[in-house]
Amino acid sequence: MADNDSLSEFLASAVDAAKKAGEIIRQGFYQTKHVEHKGLVDLVTETDKACEDLIFNHLKQLYPTHKFIGEETTAAGGNADLTDEPTWIVDPLDGTTNFVHGFPFVCVSIGLTIEKIPTVGVVYNPIINELFTGIRGKGAFLNGNPIKVSSQSELVKSLLATEAGTKRDKLTLDASTNRINSLLFKVRSLRMSGSCALNLCGIACGRLDLFYETGFGGPWDVAGGAVIVTEAGGLVYDPSGKDFDITSQRVAASNPHLKDAFVEVLKQSE
Repeated sequence: MADNDSLSEFLASAVDAAKKAGEIIRQGFYQTKHVEHKGLVDLVTETDKACEDLIFNHLKQLYPTHKFIGEETTAAGGNADLTDEPTWIVDPLDGTTNFVHGFPFVCVSIGLTIEKIPTVGVVYNPIINELFTGIRGKGAFLNGNPIKVSSQSELVKSLLATEAGTKRDKLTLDASTNRINSLLFKVRSLRMSGSCALNLCGIACGRLDLFYETGFGGPWDVAGGAVIVTEAGGLVYDPSGKDFDITSQRVAASNPHLKDAFVEVLKQSE
């Protein structure tokens, strides 16, 4: 495992990269209002790609021996196999649909795994200027202030976040809406904010009590947020209750009080 000094340095480097990418997102975010419809997808892809290139170039100069996994490089046929090597896992723009619509829940997510364990996490929303950070064993922070998960212990008083996902076939949609229907009887209310990474940060700072999502893009959606939740005193796990696997495209998160009850209602809702 890397020592504390190098972890702090890794975090500082990731924050620098996230802020640079955030500047590109912020500029694009306010320009999208003037874009022709046919250009919307192109614009987002360009912003995604530009941000990923910027982040990887920044980190590769500093850490030439580290490995890199990014949403855009993977989409373009790059390698997404996670090894024990220090590996930067990056979502250059999480919340693309929000970005297109000018809905201010977008972020840059940067995670560093060492021996496959999420160790450093940065999630930055450049539109509302919130920077979430965490280092394994060192706590989690929002704009430099310590954060912790909620102390809620009752499902009925809990705020639940999930996402509808991108698939629109009847089988998948029915399964996810049926599950949501059954969960709505058990919790206070539901949010779908459109960013997996920001949902995890919502758990970490106590804005949200419960979160689950299945079938999201890949490890880049959760690598940064997982560290931040854990360091804020929360738990990240598989919706079945089993251990979290960063490569599984399945995630649940909550404070420790709610985990057993949440897993139980998730099972009932299947």
